[in-house]
Amino acid sequence: MAINVIGLIGWIVGWIALLQVSLWTPNWVAWIFMPYFIYAPYRVLIQFKYFPAAFLMLRILRVYPWEIVRDAPRGLTRLPEVVSKQYGWFEFRNPACSDQRLPLVFPSHLRRRWWARRMSPRAKVRLGAEIQTIWFAGDPRFIGVVAAPPRWGSVPRRLHVVEQRTDARSGRHFADWGATSDDIERGRRAGVYPVNP
Repeated sequence: MAINVIGLIGWIVGWIALLQVSLWTPNWVAWIFMPYFIYAPYRVLIQFKYFPAAFLMLRILRVYPWEIVRDAPRGLTRLPEVVSKQYGWFEFRNPACSDQRLPLVFPSHLRRRWWARRMSPRAKVRLGAEIQTIWFAGDPRFIGVVAAPPRWGSVPRRLHVVEQRTDARSGRHFADWGATSDDIERGRRAGVYPVNP
């Protein structure tokens, strides 16, 4: 979050500073800065779009603790049982039934590129090894946060929200996955509002 705020301020301050410089210099200097003038507003919008996801991650992490998951099935293919857009997925064990795995998908493409490069079937072995072990906080029946393990220290990195988006019209209910009313209430505290409990 701190890096996102610094980036937001940096793009805005940079744009204003270069505008001032271009006003006090010959006209040809403004043409040199033109790519920045065009690109900076786009970057500011991207930085703003990250805030809702960051606050959602914070809600999830207040409700669910981190756990380390090894060799979670993953992919970039489209899952037929998942509705809406999906940009890759992980499968996690259902807490109520350890034999069942439930897919959680990346609902947004923003800041997903790092994950996609490592989840690709054609990924180099070195890259794929970076996500053989991941950190997960959440409930696969609802929502979660995935993170890459720390390189140094104990702070996870590359956090991203993953969501349960299985088609409600399939007749499945959260109760079919073993979710109790306490589980559903915990999911609500994390920011999930199930339509079909």
